Amino acid sequence: MKKMKRLLAGALALSLAASFISCGAKKGEGKEEATTKPGVDLSEEDKETIGELKDQLPDIELENKEIKWLAHYDINPTDGAVKSPGLELFEQKYGGKVKWVQTTWNTRYDDLASQVMGKNSPDFFPASDMDTFPKGAIKGMFDPIDDVIDLDSDLWADTKASSDNFIFNGKHYVAVIDVSPNYVCVYNTTTIADNGLDDPAELFENDEWTWDVFKDMCLSFTDADNDKYALDGYWYVKAISESCGKPMIGLEDGKLVNNMADPQIEKVQNFMYELQKNNVVFDRSSNNWNTRGDGTTGEGLGTYQTLFIPVGLWGIEVSVENAKPFGDVEAGEIMFVPMPRDPDSDTYYISSRVEGFNLCKGAPNPEGFAAYMNCLMVAKNNTQEITEKTLTEEYKWNQDMVDMRNRIHEMALANPVFDFQSGVSTEMDSLMMTVSQATMVTGGGATTWTECRSANEKAVDFLINEANTKISDTPTE
Repeated sequence: MKKMKRLLAGALALSLAASFISCGAKKGEGKEEATTKPGVDLSEEDKETIGELKDQLPDIELENKEIKWLAHYDINPTDGAVKSPGLELFEQKYGGKVKWVQTTWNTRYDDLASQVMGKNSPDFFPASDMDTFPKGAIKGMFDPIDDVIDLDSDLWADTKASSDNFIFNGKHYVAVIDVSPNYVCVYNTTTIADNGLDDPAELFENDEWTWDVFKDMCLSFTDADNDKYALDGYWYVKAISESCGKPMIGLEDGKLVNNMADPQIEKVQNFMYELQKNNVVFDRSSNNWNTRGDGTTGEGLGTYQTLFIPVGLWGIEVSVENAKPFGDVEAGEIMFVPMPRDPDSDTYYISSRVEGFNLCKGAPNPEGFAAYMNCLMVAKNNTQEITEKTLTEEYKWNQDMVDMRNRIHEMALANPVFDFQSGVSTEMDSLMMTVSQATMVTGGGATTWTECRSANEKAVDFLINEANTKISDTPTE
């Protein structure tokens, strides 16, 4: 709006079934699940491979085999998506079933609150949009997971440190399966070649993929008279900003912090303002605040009118048909790299999110929730081959794409940037939307970072102090 041992950590986005479409559904934060097309089942060979993992899980009999999932997308495969190994393992080991309790992006919290207060709670809710903590714990929408998941066990050892980012009154509130990149910089190889530009993947491989090179490419490509713009989409502002290594709103020692005054934030925001002054971004205000065309993610890449679209991997981890707005994946047109680095830094920082889940307050089946979480962890650790087969055989990715995906997942584990601005309150979310876009807002309204801070910093501080006071004052159960 919107998660360092092995390459197989990159299996996570697929092992969570449709989690790659979980990044929201409002304008600028992803898309809704709205389809009647069926998903794709795993092959019998893959099912047999997953069946061999059952011995790694506790031998328990679930009294209730169904867990209720409240979200704006379905974990069960739809619209050509391939069934996840974790879900298959849950079904094989425990006879488990995930029931989708459908909601929308805009109403999901209202629906959650209504169901919790009405004693009709779902079992679990997505934490991957980084907007459930700490507000969900403060408001009593979620229960801690410590009583049902042993985070100190060997199975959860890899993500225990990440889970420790979500502690409220000494308890963990997010079952973190892994860390994933929020954004990659997607481009069309035909566009790069036709415009005589250096391939970003090669630049990255040579450690030359910097803000300066990115800016030069954007300026070179942009040609408003011919409807060519370097950037489009809803996510470039946060994607570029967090490449500096600092989140706008961080979490330190259990308390929220405002980083608007940090020199790295100021530096990247000034860089962003310079980009916007050169009109390299497609003006959404001219298109009813949609991206180019009808607002479909990827629009403009497939027609060679856009140079870069920063977007989550979920945007291209899709069927060949659904990838067409980005280009012809079977022809090798779709490629991606991490966001460029600060030329004065030797580190590529990755805007990241945890791939994880919240246990809803009063969940009717916490044991089933825990069993499914354990299945996801076991599957993540053992299904790299199945994941890569899905990417290459079903989604028609080439090996360069697979290798880059694995590498960026590795980088997200090594140098993540977690931003909590969407997890504080509705008021903070709205305010930070203004702050985040200030230096690159389209429609002629961009301001300098100095002006943005002057207008908004005190209000951000007030909301942070308010939230931190609630964290301190909430009694421990």
